[in-house]
Amino acid sequence: MGRITLDKVRKAFGDVEVIPPLDLTIDDGEFVVFVGPSGCGKSTLLRLIAGLEDVSGGQIRIDGNDATMVPPAKRGLAMVFQSYALYPHMSVRKNIAFPMRMAGIDQAEQDRRIESAAKALNLTDYLDRRPGQLSGGQRQRVAIGRAIVREPAAFLFDEPLSNLDAALRHGMRLEISELHKRLDTTMIYVTHDQVEAMTMADKIVVLQAGVIEQVGSPLELYRKPRNAFVAGFIGSPTMNMLTGEDAAKRGADTIGIRPEHVTISTTDGTWKGTVGVAEHLGSDTFLHIHPDSDPSKTMTVRVDGEFTAHHGDTVWLTPQEEHIHKFDAQGLRIK
Repeated sequence: MGRITLDKVRKAFGDVEVIPPLDLTIDDGEFVVFVGPSGCGKSTLLRLIAGLEDVSGGQIRIDGNDATMVPPAKRGLAMVFQSYALYPHMSVRKNIAFPMRMAGIDQAEQDRRIESAAKALNLTDYLDRRPGQLSGGQRQRVAIGRAIVREPAAFLFDEPLSNLDAALRHGMRLEISELHKRLDTTMIYVTHDQVEAMTMADKIVVLQAGVIEQVGSPLELYRKPRNAFVAGFIGSPTMNMLTGEDAAKRGADTIGIRPEHVTISTTDGTWKGTVGVAEHLGSDTFLHIHPDSDPSKTMTVRVDGEFTAHHGDTVWLTPQEEHIHKFDAQGLRIK
């Protein structure tokens, strides 16, 4: 079991409140991602759940039990940090076994859990190596293995892939997602990378300045962001946001349109512009267009990879009206 409930949880450092009172429920077996810009409070919130930070108010419950004042080691949670924090003089086997040795688990049970974790993480052939003989991705797997053998109620990941290159990040994303399916254990994952959030989460919690802006599935947030902040943060490339006459005539203060929901033409359309940078990604190309109405701004349009456009070309853009998002002067979604 791994249901975690936050009830009016808040955190302040002196007179500075970094997390105003918030409520959140994470159901047993969910993969929940905390996402937001740097300084939004996502790692602090994770540390409050782990018990590594004291709450300034409210209650944390784990499987219905009040864990607010319970020390970290007694909460039944396992945390994986951005830093691998492995013992360089110990073998992989001994690194994975370390938390079990500290807990006084007998050797036979240790061996069973180590073999099981190593098999799940493709580490069986590396158990007798030391961390210095492993790649970054393998070392991160060892850190995850050390968490697995504790058989926790939930795993807490604090930006675990930040130290890896792009190829390894992609591979580890898949491995962690697959691991979640196999273990069927609650996982809370902190990242500033919304691509990780979109591809891994069952549920995303978007934070800004310690406030939960929206909670929902990746597609719910993508299709129906509740405010302009979520609209601009979720999605890569980000949503195009427009103000002025184009928004006013649609009854909004700001309108948003995603790059794939803009039609491009070389002959006619709603907005005339000039092609700037073109990012060719193979199957897709992202064109950055400077509209004639305000050449200092840029609109991003997603087109087929075969679409031909050159820097300086004149084009016309037409938004798909049914996909326009409307926001009021406070940035809230207009129904």
